[in-house]
Amino acid sequence: MRALAQFAMRGPLQASGVAAVATALPFLFWIGAAVVGLVTLRLGLSQGLNVGLWALLPALGWSWLGNDPTALFVLIQVFLMVVVLRTTTSWEKALLTGSGLALVTGVLLPLLFPQLLKDLVNTGIAFYQQYNPDVASELGGRLESVFRQVMSASMAGTYQLLAVAVLILARSWQAALYNPGGFRSEFHALRLSRPVAVLCVAIMFGAPLLGMNTALVSWAAAVPLMFAGLAMIHGIVGVRNMSIQWLVLFYLALVLLSPSLMLLLLILAFVDSWLDFRGRLKPSEPAE
Repeated sequence: MRALAQFAMRGPLQASGVAAVATALPFLFWIGAAVVGLVTLRLGLSQGLNVGLWALLPALGWSWLGNDPTALFVLIQVFLMVVVLRTTTSWEKALLTGSGLALVTGVLLPLLFPQLLKDLVNTGIAFYQQYNPDVASELGGRLESVFRQVMSASMAGTYQLLAVAVLILARSWQAALYNPGGFRSEFHALRLSRPVAVLCVAIMFGAPLLGMNTALVSWAAAVPLMFAGLAMIHGIVGVRNMSIQWLVLFYLALVLLSPSLMLLLLILAFVDSWLDFRGRLKPSEPAE
């Protein structure tokens, strides 16, 4: 992957070619978005926009001809978050930007891609009526409305997660090429400020009262806490000079024990905004 990033940074022609080809190929749109992010982070808004326009063309093709807006929404979100990160050098603001874009995406999806959403809702309803007929019967006419909200939230939330992951990839590429070790220390230090942590939690619990898509609003507000929690875990492992196997075990547990472990991670990230667990730990001496 580093070799691909080096090739893309040889010049605008190479970067535009990699971004366009990767976005046009199935399941490789994230590479195109990462290249756009890397160019923007390193060379600025103007150069990133020039490369991004070449990636935008196949993304639009996937959206309108393939009825799959994933590449389009991820590309736009990555570009905007990268601009915020480059301008402010704040991961917190970049993550909050992603949350805001997720909310906008959830609103736009039914308007721009009604047929896609309708097909997904009908598939979900058919599945639910077959495997859980009692609950489907209890919901009655509300079943379609519930599934419409769930599908919008799941799609927007997925795009948000992909965009943040691609942003991390682009930043790690930049560090690997121009500032070795910079991304590691930057990510390990990521911690939400107290007002932002309180805001995220307040939105999560107040989502049902806002009159919006509860699943979408709650998920968008939880993502900054989630990545702050992951940074906290990575930071603790780094401070204590622990083996990478601990991170592997953590992610395996996160997959196997979700959502319980995920909820615990969100709580710890919130508490970390006050207590700063990493700052309280003494660095461990490397084993001889």
